[in-house]
Amino acid sequence: MNYNLIAERTGLKEKYVRQVVDLLQEGATVPFISRYRKEATGGMTDVEVAHVAAELDNVTELEHRKEFILTTIEAQGKLTPELRERIEACWDATTLEDIYLPYKQKRRTRAQVAREAGLEPLADAIMKQSPNVTLAQLVAKVSPLRGDLEGSVQGAKDIIAERVSEDERARQTLRTTFSIHAVIRSKVIKGKDAEGQNYRDYFDWQEPLKRCSSHRLLAMRRGEAEGILRVSICVDDEPAMERVARQFVRGNNECSKAVQEAVEDGYKRLLEPSISNEFGASSKQKADEEAIRIFVRNLEQLLMASPLGQKRVMAIDPGFRTGCKVVCLDAEGNLLHHDVIFPHPPRAERVKAMLTVQTLVEKYGVQAISIGNGTAGRETEDFVRHLDLPDNVEVYSVSEDGASIYSASDIAREEFPNEDVTVRGAVSIGRRLMDPLAELVKIDPSSIGVGQYQKDVNQTALRKSLEETVVSCVNRVGVNLNTASQWLLTYVSGLGPSLAQNIVRYRRENGPFRSRRELMKVPRLGAKAFEQSAGFLRIKGGKEPLDNSAVHPERYELVEQMAHDQKCSVAELMANKSLRDNIDIQHYVSNDVGLPTLRDIMQELDKPGLDPRQPLQAFAFDETVHDISDLREGMVLPGIVTNITNFGAFVDIGVHEKGLVHVSQLADHFVKDPTTVVSLQQHVMVCVVGIDLQRQRISLSMKQTPSNSPSVGSN
Repeated sequence: MNYNLIAERTGLKEKYVRQVVDLLQEGATVPFISRYRKEATGGMTDVEVAHVAAELDNVTELEHRKEFILTTIEAQGKLTPELRERIEACWDATTLEDIYLPYKQKRRTRAQVAREAGLEPLADAIMKQSPNVTLAQLVAKVSPLRGDLEGSVQGAKDIIAERVSEDERARQTLRTTFSIHAVIRSKVIKGKDAEGQNYRDYFDWQEPLKRCSSHRLLAMRRGEAEGILRVSICVDDEPAMERVARQFVRGNNECSKAVQEAVEDGYKRLLEPSISNEFGASSKQKADEEAIRIFVRNLEQLLMASPLGQKRVMAIDPGFRTGCKVVCLDAEGNLLHHDVIFPHPPRAERVKAMLTVQTLVEKYGVQAISIGNGTAGRETEDFVRHLDLPDNVEVYSVSEDGASIYSASDIAREEFPNEDVTVRGAVSIGRRLMDPLAELVKIDPSSIGVGQYQKDVNQTALRKSLEETVVSCVNRVGVNLNTASQWLLTYVSGLGPSLAQNIVRYRRENGPFRSRRELMKVPRLGAKAFEQSAGFLRIKGGKEPLDNSAVHPERYELVEQMAHDQKCSVAELMANKSLRDNIDIQHYVSNDVGLPTLRDIMQELDKPGLDPRQPLQAFAFDETVHDISDLREGMVLPGIVTNITNFGAFVDIGVHEKGLVHVSQLADHFVKDPTTVVSLQQHVMVCVVGIDLQRQRISLSMKQTPSNSPSVGSN
């Protein structure tokens, strides 16, 4: 394994990279390594450990590719010691493919036909460009087609053209030109103007490729995929072709002119299209990576949104014609009751709806009301806020993106086999308020409604990144072993779907877990899975107080020794700060336990099982604004950030359309990355700077508006 290469690519110390790679190859997970092996990692964050893991995958894949290439060339009888050495020393994927290109199996090309006709010696002779030697003389001397001067020369030029297109130096020369001078162009396809109005900004567009933002590139590629736009990436051919020709053309004789013609043909027909496609793929990959980065950041913030906690909740899935579905949940999120109210037109049974809500709030001791923010969401929130409810009942607007996906899923049917999709959707809205993370893990992240162009990026890369994000968030928060759903347990380090199912089945058959050690009784949950998962699972009210903390069972003996030295029990040590203050952690440093682990242990003893998510903050829209027609330029309104892209942030201000704060309007200073200024679910004050009633678009600004702080709120 090339540890040095991984260290170089990640910018991390080789010593720690080596140890992380060894742990990964032994089956350790990223959350476990970053949390419980800090001495081995030098204190790497989970992001850095994940970066090492990603580069390990890349290097491993490159090693497999090199083995395939060596085997293929060797089977052709063309693998020289020098070529083997070059391939084995190469760790750049593009260079490796350039080396392999002349040996790669191809379809039957013009050059291949010429070789089969025996014209390769003629091509070699022409390439020498000897002075005072004519093409006719060379054909007569070395061509098997002596009677066909034109056919012989053309076949030889076809061979030269292919050599030019496969030449490493020529390819690198053109790559350099593309990297500096490439332009991306898009034009509307004739007759598609009316159909493609969403892409009218790109009907006649061009800009340097290196300056093209990811969202513009993905927009153009989507327009191309939909048959609206024709997109190309190109450079000025004349100077580019001249740079390539200088590498092959020598002198000014008849053979030199033939080589020049072959170079021009090879450039136009083979080399330029190949490099253009390469830059098309690489620019798309970069745009994908940027879009995925933003999606991941948004998803992380959404999953880590503030939870209400275990309180009795009424959830309402709003609607006009079909009414508002109402469900009541207990503090564990179990369904107690469901009903339908019609406070809005066309039925407008406002008084009956009011009595129903008030009765249910009293009957089930409701402590909070969660209202979906979709159709009729604002109207329903206004209706509820004006009811005569107990002062302790808070009202929250909750994003319902993906709720319909969940309600029709196999997971929802398994949870509520006897309820219809409307009940399931309302339950999801309520549970999202109680614990966003526990509920959102049941939904495909790409359906949650954050990010940009998620359907256009590489879906394999997107799924991998989103799953890693979910895993990171779940393990950062920790999971209650006795209440967690099978779907939440799936993302716990070291578990997965099968073991998660076994845990739930064991819990159902044997009752709540009384200790982490009892996990070892779960079928197929072995020592490795226990090691990787135990620290992230919590047991409240069990016999062992450390089971409700992030202290790993492998360190229980160490904590017991600390308690023994303080002449108290572990429970007393956790409850008494003065006892903990007496501990000198240097005394407990050993060969396998260093200060980073000891500091983590002391932090956990101080606040065992502390949820890292921020407390939930109440929020209310401006009561004078309900529709886009109520807006006026210059209004300053409260809003919630609902989505972040690299061109700005979308903010819900309580009307049916989300407003856009363009990146240039996020702050009084230049902003390169919107995620450095705003966070998903953040409560902000925005100024209305533009209203387009025809296109239903709202332009907002956060410049010089009051009360905009970087703290993350929640809806």
